[in-house]
Amino acid sequence: MPCPHFKISIRQRSKRQSAVAGAAYQAGESLFSEYDQRAKNYRYKTPEVVCAEILLPDNAPKEYADRQTLWNAAEKVEQQWNSQLSRGIIMAIPRELSRETWADLVRDYCREQFVSKGMCVDFAIHDKGDGNPHAHIMLTMRSMDEHGKWNPKAHKVYDLDERMERIVLPSGEYKSHKENVVDWNDRKYAEVWRQAWADTANRYLEAANRPERLDLRSYARQGKEIVPTVHLGPAVAHMEAKGIHTSVGDLNREIRSHNAAVKSVKAVIASLQKWLAATKEKLALLFEKEEQKPTLFDVLTAYNSLRRDERLDWSKYGKQSGSVADLKFFSSAVSWMQRAGIVTVEDFDALLATQKPALSRISENEKRIRKLKTAISHIDDLSRYEPVFEKSKTGFKSFREKYAEAHKDELNKFTKAVRYMKANQLNATDGDAYQKELGSLFAENERLAGDLHRQNLDPEMLRQIKHCVDTVLAQAENVPEVKASVIEKLHRTQEQQQTQAAHKKDMER
Repeated sequence: MPCPHFKISIRQRSKRQSAVAGAAYQAGESLFSEYDQRAKNYRYKTPEVVCAEILLPDNAPKEYADRQTLWNAAEKVEQQWNSQLSRGIIMAIPRELSRETWADLVRDYCREQFVSKGMCVDFAIHDKGDGNPHAHIMLTMRSMDEHGKWNPKAHKVYDLDERMERIVLPSGEYKSHKENVVDWNDRKYAEVWRQAWADTANRYLEAANRPERLDLRSYARQGKEIVPTVHLGPAVAHMEAKGIHTSVGDLNREIRSHNAAVKSVKAVIASLQKWLAATKEKLALLFEKEEQKPTLFDVLTAYNSLRRDERLDWSKYGKQSGSVADLKFFSSAVSWMQRAGIVTVEDFDALLATQKPALSRISENEKRIRKLKTAISHIDDLSRYEPVFEKSKTGFKSFREKYAEAHKDELNKFTKAVRYMKANQLNATDGDAYQKELGSLFAENERLAGDLHRQNLDPEMLRQIKHCVDTVLAQAENVPEVKASVIEKLHRTQEQQQTQAAHKKDMER
């Protein structure tokens, strides 16, 4: 299960966000905020809340087990207008796991990654019955001392010179800098927490005897040259489920078709490269001199001989049927090798070399496809969520805050789209041209993949030839008493060909 949803964010007072409101939203409760003296009522979310719990480290006050007390205390200690109030994580829960295990899964993950480090954790699990169960996690930003008092986020450290003395500035003040008390804001933890979630979920999947496994790395980091699909979002997913085609849904269908076409030919080539490396090693061990190495024709002939030996105790009809089937394959394999210009195992390298320009072109197109896909996604988000953004700026302050909290994801996507388009100098009108270019790149890659399949890369023929070579070499390599006879058969086929060639020259003379 590649790249499931895992999003980390920070609630900030400068963005008019509230930790109390966030806690009320994910728990489906009504909580009173002491900061702005308003109730944050999200009881309409209650039906989708499967469970909501608070987990505390040992040194935290027991009264923080109450959600309203905890988050009002977390907000009260923050005095700055731009204070970071809480950290939030939203992550998809594998629907392959039973509903009864969801709470244990999230609880184990939170205790191991957050509570053990000194954070207070407030988590809730949501399930609307749409096949998208997910967990909301809220974390405190400050550590606590042994008495349960909040520690400062940072402390002053004086800079020292080479004599380990304080550096005096022209103003008369000592030069100093701030150092964080805890490193929870370090960007490395985003990767650590993502990987830990995958590991924890995979333990539960294994315990449930499920074959699926999570991998939160992108396709690029997994080493897979696959174009990722676009996240649909609840509104688009609902429309697609009803059979209503959307631009994002159409784009995903094109991406899947493209990936299927390109993936098959890349798999054939990757498999052939791996097999060639192993086969060359075996041939080098069996045949010391280069001129002793058999051609593929020799190997196929030896394979037929082995097959004939296997049929010694068969019935007359069985021997006849087996010989006819082997002869048909031998004829088709030789014909294919002649068309492909393949005589020896090494000739496969030349075959692969002829495919490299097309594969390079496919890879170049995929890079451009990924870039266009990102741009189209942001352009689509800009037009889709602009009405949400405009509405978030109207009405009374209490309405704006509640509306912004309820539509936080949409507003974040709109903001990201604005930043991306400004950074890349894009316009909303570029979408049609990008869609057209994307379609042409998809079509070109599918055509190139089809050409590669037709250019002597017949997967079934390759599979059968590989089987013949592996069978002959395995007999010679693994069965000592057979080794001599197999090599003798290989040499015998070479001698027969040399004799036939000499006889043909004599006849010509």
